[in-house]
Amino acid sequence: MVIGVLALQGAFREHIRMLTSVGAVGVGVRLPEQLDGADGLIIPGGESTAIAKLMVEYGFPECIKAFAASGRPVFGTCAGLILLAEMVAGEKQQLLNLIDIDVRRNAYGRQVDSREVDVEVPAVGENPFRAVFIRAPVIERIGNGVGVLAQYRGRVVMARQENILVATFHPELTDDTRIHRYFLGMAAG
Repeated sequence: MVIGVLALQGAFREHIRMLTSVGAVGVGVRLPEQLDGADGLIIPGGESTAIAKLMVEYGFPECIKAFAASGRPVFGTCAGLILLAEMVAGEKQQLLNLIDIDVRRNAYGRQVDSREVDVEVPAVGENPFRAVFIRAPVIERIGNGVGVLAQYRGRVVMARQENILVATFHPELTDDTRIHRYFLGMAAG
Protein backbone atom coordinates (compact mmCIF):
# COMPACT_ATOMS: atom_id res chain seq x y z
CA MET A 1 0.00 0.00 0.00
CA VAL A 2 1.32 3.45 -0.95
CA ILE A 3 0.53 6.41 1.30
CA GLY A 4 1.50 9.91 0.21
CA VAL A 5 2.70 12.31 2.89
CA LEU A 6 2.50 16.00 2.00
CA ALA A 7 6.17 16.99 2.21
CA LEU A 8 6.05 20.78 1.96
CA GLN A 9 6.88 21.53 5.62
CA GLY A 10 6.45 19.89 8.99
CA ALA A 11 6.72 16.36 10.36
CA PHE A 12 6.48 14.49 7.04
CA ARG A 13 9.66 12.41 7.63
CA GLU A 14 8.26 11.10 10.89
CA HIS A 15 5.04 9.96 9.19
CA ILE A 16 7.05 8.24 6.44
CA ARG A 17 9.14 6.47 9.11
CA MET A 18 5.97 5.33 10.88
CA LEU A 19 4.38 4.07 7.63
CA THR A 20 7.55 2.14 6.78
CA SER A 21 7.53 0.55 10.24
CA VAL A 22 4.04 -0.89 9.59
CA GLY A 23 4.89 -2.27 6.15
CA ALA A 24 3.40 0.49 3.98
CA VAL A 25 5.27 2.59 1.44
CA GLY A 26 5.37 6.22 2.56
CA VAL A 27 6.10 8.65 -0.25
CA GLY A 28 6.92 12.32 0.22
CA VAL A 29 4.53 14.35 -1.98
CA ARG A 30 5.97 17.67 -3.17
CA LEU A 31 3.97 18.07 -6.39
CA PRO A 32 0.26 17.36 -7.03
CA GLU A 33 0.93 14.73 -9.70
CA GLN A 34 2.70 12.61 -7.07
CA LEU A 35 -0.74 11.89 -5.56
CA ASP A 36 -1.72 9.78 -8.58
CA GLY A 37 -0.48 6.42 -7.31
CA ALA A 38 -1.30 6.95 -3.63
CA ASP A 39 -3.91 4.92 -1.74
CA GLY A 40 -4.14 7.57 1.00
CA LEU A 41 -2.70 10.94 1.99
CA ILE A 42 -1.35 12.29 5.27
CA ILE A 43 -1.11 16.04 5.86
CA PRO A 44 1.38 16.40 8.72
CA GLY A 45 1.76 18.79 11.59
CA GLY A 46 3.94 21.86 11.20
CA GLU A 47 3.10 25.50 10.58
CA SER A 48 -0.41 25.57 9.10
CA THR A 49 0.04 29.02 7.52
CA ALA A 50 3.30 28.03 5.81
CA ILE A 51 1.85 24.73 4.58
CA ALA A 52 -1.29 26.49 3.30
CA LYS A 53 0.74 29.06 1.33
CA LEU A 54 2.87 26.33 -0.24
CA MET A 55 -0.22 24.22 -1.04
CA VAL A 56 -1.74 27.14 -2.93
CA GLU A 57 1.54 27.98 -4.68
CA TYR A 58 1.95 24.41 -5.95
CA GLY A 59 -1.73 23.89 -6.82
CA PHE A 60 -2.62 21.30 -4.19
CA PRO A 61 -6.08 22.36 -2.91
CA GLU A 62 -8.14 21.18 -5.90
CA CYS A 63 -6.03 18.02 -6.26
CA ILE A 64 -6.51 17.10 -2.60
CA LYS A 65 -10.25 17.77 -2.84
CA ALA A 66 -10.47 15.51 -5.90
CA PHE A 67 -8.33 12.89 -4.11
CA ALA A 68 -10.74 12.86 -1.15
CA ALA A 69 -13.79 12.92 -3.45
CA SER A 70 -12.48 9.71 -5.06
CA GLY A 71 -12.99 8.01 -1.70
CA ARG A 72 -9.32 7.71 -0.79
CA PRO A 73 -8.64 8.61 2.85
CA VAL A 74 -6.90 11.75 4.05
CA PHE A 75 -5.41 12.02 7.55
CA GLY A 76 -4.49 15.40 9.05
CA THR A 77 -2.46 15.72 12.25
CA CYS A 78 -2.24 19.01 14.16
CA ALA A 79 -1.62 21.60 11.39
CA GLY A 80 -2.99 19.07 8.90
CA LEU A 81 -6.23 19.02 10.89
CA ILE A 82 -6.43 22.82 10.69
CA LEU A 83 -5.99 22.68 6.90
CA LEU A 84 -8.75 20.06 6.52
CA ALA A 85 -11.25 21.86 8.79
CA GLU A 86 -14.29 23.63 7.42
CA MET A 87 -13.88 26.50 9.88
CA VAL A 88 -11.04 28.06 11.87
CA ALA A 89 -11.96 30.24 14.86
CA GLY A 90 -15.54 30.58 13.60
CA GLU A 91 -14.53 31.72 10.10
CA LYS A 92 -15.20 29.63 6.99
CA GLN A 93 -11.88 28.45 5.61
CA GLN A 94 -11.15 28.79 1.91
CA LEU A 95 -8.63 25.97 1.51
CA LEU A 96 -9.91 22.36 1.74
CA ASN A 97 -13.09 22.23 3.89
CA LEU A 98 -13.11 18.43 3.98
CA ILE A 99 -14.35 17.82 7.54
CA ASP A 100 -17.22 19.59 9.28
CA ILE A 101 -15.35 20.92 12.32
CA ASP A 102 -14.40 24.32 13.71
CA VAL A 103 -10.90 24.51 15.22
CA ARG A 104 -8.84 27.01 17.17
CA ARG A 105 -5.07 27.19 16.74
CA ASN A 106 -2.59 26.89 19.66
CA ALA A 107 -5.46 26.37 22.07
CA TYR A 108 -3.43 24.95 24.94
CA GLY A 109 -0.93 27.81 24.96
CA ARG A 110 2.63 28.36 23.82
CA GLN A 111 5.38 25.82 23.08
CA VAL A 112 6.18 25.47 26.80
CA ASP A 113 2.59 24.33 27.36
CA SER A 114 3.04 21.33 25.07
CA ARG A 115 2.51 17.95 26.72
CA GLU A 116 2.28 14.17 26.47
CA VAL A 117 -0.78 12.50 27.94
CA ASP A 118 -2.53 9.15 27.76
CA VAL A 119 -5.72 9.29 25.70
CA GLU A 120 -8.36 6.60 25.31
CA VAL A 121 -8.87 5.79 21.61
CA PRO A 122 -11.27 2.81 21.61
CA ALA A 123 -11.10 2.50 17.81
CA VAL A 124 -7.45 1.41 18.07
CA GLY A 125 -7.61 -0.77 21.18
CA GLU A 126 -8.15 -0.89 24.93
CA ASN A 127 -4.78 0.47 26.02
CA PRO A 128 -4.39 4.27 26.14
CA PHE A 129 -2.48 6.03 23.36
CA ARG A 130 0.37 8.32 24.46
CA ALA A 131 -0.62 11.54 22.65
CA VAL A 132 1.96 14.26 21.96
CA PHE A 133 0.40 17.74 21.90
CA ILE A 134 2.69 20.48 20.52
CA ARG A 135 1.07 23.92 20.27
CA ALA A 136 -2.01 21.88 19.51
CA PRO A 137 -5.31 23.11 18.13
CA VAL A 138 -8.64 22.17 19.69
CA ILE A 139 -11.80 21.12 17.94
CA GLU A 140 -14.46 23.51 19.21
CA ARG A 141 -17.39 22.22 17.15
CA ILE A 142 -18.12 19.01 15.28
CA GLY A 143 -20.80 18.59 12.63
CA ASN A 144 -23.51 15.92 12.60
CA GLY A 145 -21.59 13.56 10.31
CA VAL A 146 -18.38 13.63 12.37
CA GLY A 147 -17.57 10.75 14.69
CA VAL A 148 -15.59 11.34 17.88
CA LEU A 149 -12.70 8.86 18.24
CA ALA A 150 -10.91 10.37 21.26
CA GLN A 151 -11.26 13.12 23.84
CA TYR A 152 -8.92 14.85 26.28
CA ARG A 153 -10.20 17.09 29.09
CA GLY A 154 -13.67 16.97 27.55
CA ARG A 155 -12.47 18.16 24.13
CA VAL A 156 -12.47 16.15 20.92
CA VAL A 157 -8.86 15.38 19.92
CA MET A 158 -9.45 12.76 17.20
CA ALA A 159 -12.38 12.53 14.80
CA ARG A 160 -13.49 11.00 11.54
CA GLN A 161 -15.98 11.97 8.86
CA GLU A 162 -16.24 9.25 6.22
CA ASN A 163 -12.75 9.07 4.61
CA ILE A 164 -11.30 12.06 6.49
CA LEU A 165 -9.41 11.39 9.75
CA VAL A 166 -7.99 14.11 12.00
CA ALA A 167 -6.02 14.30 15.23
CA THR A 168 -5.00 17.39 17.18
CA PHE A 169 -1.90 15.52 18.41
CA HIS A 170 1.15 13.92 16.74
CA PRO A 171 0.90 10.09 16.61
CA GLU A 172 3.99 10.05 14.34
CA LEU A 173 6.17 11.25 17.25
CA THR A 174 5.60 8.04 19.22
CA ASP A 175 6.53 4.40 18.67
CA ASP A 176 2.85 3.39 18.88
CA THR A 177 1.73 2.39 15.38
CA ARG A 178 -1.97 1.82 16.14
CA ILE A 179 -3.34 5.08 14.68
CA HIS A 180 -1.31 4.70 11.49
CA ARG A 181 -2.56 1.10 11.23
CA TYR A 182 -6.11 2.39 11.67
CA PHE A 183 -5.54 4.81 8.79
CA LEU A 184 -4.11 2.01 6.63
CA GLY A 185 -7.30 0.08 7.37
CA MET A 186 -9.27 3.03 5.99
CA ALA A 187 -7.08 2.99 2.86
CA ALA A 188 -7.61 -0.76 2.44
CA GLY A 189 -11.35 -0.10 2.30
